[in-house]
Amino acid sequence: MSCIETIQNYAFRSMGFGERLLPRSDFTLCDQFTLIGSGLIWNVYFGVLALCLGFFLAVAVAMAKASKNPIARLPAEWFIFIFRGSPLFIQFFFAYELFVLLPKLGTDINLGFVEITVETRWLTKAWLGALIVLFLNTAAYSGEIFYGALKSIPKGDVEAADAYGITGWPRFKKIIWPTMLRLAWPAYTNEAIFLFHATTLVFFSGFPSWQQRGDALYYANYFADKTFNPFVPYPILAFYFILLTLCVIGVYGMINKRLNRHLPENQVRRIKVRPQIIR
Repeated sequence: MSCIETIQNYAFRSMGFGERLLPRSDFTLCDQFTLIGSGLIWNVYFGVLALCLGFFLAVAVAMAKASKNPIARLPAEWFIFIFRGSPLFIQFFFAYELFVLLPKLGTDINLGFVEITVETRWLTKAWLGALIVLFLNTAAYSGEIFYGALKSIPKGDVEAADAYGITGWPRFKKIIWPTMLRLAWPAYTNEAIFLFHATTLVFFSGFPSWQQRGDALYYANYFADKTFNPFVPYPILAFYFILLTLCVIGVYGMINKRLNRHLPENQVRRIKVRPQIIR
């Protein structure tokens, strides 16, 4: 089988399209690059959706934590503390066990005039269950980042807004919101990079891969087990994630320039990648 035929058969194998059976012998570099790249689609799926959805929850959590009202502040503080204080792998484990128990606890909702059956079996699938865990985890970490940025907003900016009579929602929209994003964006970029790397933990979590449709690490581990040589598939996996990291840095860097377009070039905070060894 030529490399072009391999790409045609396995490029979207992780999504259920193409050849049904995985190669079992005589593995080539093209086989490994194609299948691991196919699995990377799931890593991108988890990372993009978790970041997009988690961004809005993170802003809400940061605003709630900065609130003087204990009814809003305390739940936000506990949410951040629980998800930042526990390992992500343990969160995957407990979430999967919870989602498995939901059907046993009963999912029928009686509204008096009609009874609704809530479908929960999809929560045990990786495409939804693992996504929920990543979404909540990144929302907690990002919420703490945005909270720190809120506390770092210069008081002079807020006082100037008050002096001009800008209060309430206009003040948040025109003063607090853009300043918070500008201050938080370099740290938030590092959180985005780490989240994409953390998507590989889905392979080790309790969420099963259906019909051998796994992520990039799933296929890298498959080739390592079949060939007893981890020094080929895992460097390929690392190569793909390096490319993915460069893409994230490029996209977030453009957004960072947009947020700081009003500042002189020498005052723009450059994005620095600082890997988190322990989380």
